[in-house]
Amino acid sequence: MKNIRNVLFYSITIGIFSALLYFFIRQGTFLEKAGQITQKQTTTSSWEQFTDTFGHNIHHPLATLLLQIVTIIIVARLFGWLCKVIGQPTVIGEIAAGIFLGPSVLGMFYPEVSALIFPANSLSNLQFLSQVGLILFMFIIGMELDLNVLKTKAQEAIVISHASIILPFALGVGLALYMYTDFAPDGISFLSFSLFIGIALSITAFPVLARIVQERGLSRTRLGMMVITCAATDDITAWCILAAVIAIVKAGEFVSAIYTILLAAGYVIVMLKLVKPLLKRIGDHYAYREGLTKPVVAVFFLMLLLSSYCTEIIGIHALFGAFMAGVIMPVNQRFRNIFIEKVEDVSLVLLLPLFFVFTGLRTQIGLLNDPHLWWITGLIIAAAVTGKFIGSAVAARFVKQSWRDSLIIGSLMNTRGLMELVVLNIGYDIGVLSPEIFAMMVIMALATTCMTGPALDLIDKFLPGQKWDDLHPVHEPSRFSILIAFASPQGGRKMLRLAHKLVSKQPDEQVITALHLSPSSYLNQVNTEEYQYETFRPINEEAHELNTTFTSLFKPSQSIEHDIIEIANDGDFDMLMIGIGKSVFEGTFLGKILGFTSKFVSRERLFDTITGKEKLFHSDVFDERTTHIIRSVKVPVGILIEKKLEQVRNVFMPLFTPEDRRLLPFAERLSAVNGLRMTIMDPSQTVSQHAATGEALDALQEKSPENVTMLYENVLEKDFLQSQDLMVISLESWIKAVESHSVWLSNSPSVLIIRS
Repeated sequence: MKNIRNVLFYSITIGIFSALLYFFIRQGTFLEKAGQITQKQTTTSSWEQFTDTFGHNIHHPLATLLLQIVTIIIVARLFGWLCKVIGQPTVIGEIAAGIFLGPSVLGMFYPEVSALIFPANSLSNLQFLSQVGLILFMFIIGMELDLNVLKTKAQEAIVISHASIILPFALGVGLALYMYTDFAPDGISFLSFSLFIGIALSITAFPVLARIVQERGLSRTRLGMMVITCAATDDITAWCILAAVIAIVKAGEFVSAIYTILLAAGYVIVMLKLVKPLLKRIGDHYAYREGLTKPVVAVFFLMLLLSSYCTEIIGIHALFGAFMAGVIMPVNQRFRNIFIEKVEDVSLVLLLPLFFVFTGLRTQIGLLNDPHLWWITGLIIAAAVTGKFIGSAVAARFVKQSWRDSLIIGSLMNTRGLMELVVLNIGYDIGVLSPEIFAMMVIMALATTCMTGPALDLIDKFLPGQKWDDLHPVHEPSRFSILIAFASPQGGRKMLRLAHKLVSKQPDEQVITALHLSPSSYLNQVNTEEYQYETFRPINEEAHELNTTFTSLFKPSQSIEHDIIEIANDGDFDMLMIGIGKSVFEGTFLGKILGFTSKFVSRERLFDTITGKEKLFHSDVFDERTTHIIRSVKVPVGILIEKKLEQVRNVFMPLFTPEDRRLLPFAERLSAVNGLRMTIMDPSQTVSQHAATGEALDALQEKSPENVTMLYENVLEKDFLQSQDLMVISLESWIKAVESHSVWLSNSPSVLIIRS
């Protein structure tokens, strides 16, 4: 009845007001000037009117900007992924994406497409939006600098970082002598040109360096802290020098630039002595997620914009103000972590790629059409590498670092990446760099960043560091060591609970290592420590309840499955335990295409596809990552499918084939646990008829008669399965059950699948 009333009311209301609208519009047509309307209708057809409107909409500035953003994000993510696959930082791919979309590639081979996506009159909009992204990014970089770390290692860091600045700076000024006559723009003094070439060769990319340090597992080591400190000191020093250089360039003469430098010094004093204490009070009071309300966030964003505005009008560029605003943010780590989360994704994913592509649109590699120009490019790269690498490495060796650590520091400090592009764009905007020099410098930035990874690999090869066995004591054969690799903290808690049962046979020799690998792109220098604490907190709580201990291992990773395999194979472990869950794509067409995973196809699968070892889209019962781990790890692997595993008291182990006798060592370990009941089922009785297996089963029953029950019939019914906490099954039997669509699978409890 209620539904009828609603339909009746809806119909009457819509009908009455539709009629009223028709009446109003009908009366309004009499007010039109008939001559104008008739003339307009007769000049163009309806289709022509539509095409004209559609064409206008396509070329509207907002539509053009949105098309540019969509294109840039897609191409940047694709190139970034390709570089990640070959072991290069994703920033290299994003820079390459910019060059690809610019006149060097797309504009050269497909000028019509380039003109449609990036018309010349739209580049100013793209530039301003990219500058907003840079301002937010420099704000994050400032917040990621930990000034307390600089204080602890300030002396050594200053020696290394300043040596890594002065040597390439001097080489750059010397190189400017050779290039000034042919390449300096008209009206630019030698002082301005040489200072800018010097600072361009002296910069280090702190964010790229920090990411490489994390991905290499060095962030918690003495060497990692040292190189992060050196890079941070380098960043602060280089930006101060850059501010002075910009002031000199804009003023024209050094004497007139002193006024700008004095204004900049006054700005820094005000920010440190007045603004910083005020922000600290606000940050300490609102250092929790609910406290960062919109008015509070608005205060900090307002400070960011005002700081950028001040440095822009002073004459040292808005990016220095954004960087300074980040540095003076409250040092409360929790506050910085929350604030970075609010800004980082929009800045890095949406706006920063616009800057890369805008740089690529400016980079005209086609201008380097003469061998002499490429000779100059080679000289620039040689001067940059020689100055930065040798300056850093020699200084590091002077302050008593080992040769290996000194070379690593030199290789990392030679990384330029994004920060170099920022400096180059500033130089291009103020007219110091010609298009030819700009293109040469962009190539130098790409080359020096690309060589960092291979250089570190060569150092590891010829000057190897400590091995895994040196860092972790070798376990005696009597011990049973388990590595649990978990993704979610609660999943790790359940895995620790099960691992504790497997090792409790020898409580005085428990060896459990909990490993969490986090995608390096999820972390920054501010939130790493807090993220690690929160990740392991549930597992620490579970270990306390179980009265057991474990070793925690946290590592940022570029390839999670590769690192799991490497750690499991290199460490002295007797078993690897991993967890899996159902994907949102499972059972769908997309799931079949992607192999039950939302991730891209791995490089190992691509290689196997190219070499003909397997198909690109697999049909395994697990996703491709799990399958790759199962096939590559040398020790037994346990795959836990967790379904509310709150306790481990009733365990069920079916033995379907004679090969399943490999599960008996695990049955022996579980049956030795007090209060745990183990049910072993041999429905075909073929397993127990095997001589050695039958003896092992008899010995197991004799050893733990109160804990072990044998069943020789098929009892895989719903009531029995629901009474169990865990099923332990071999990988081969599980695959057969899944492929045959066994009905009992839907009622099974949590499952531990073991590949012996």
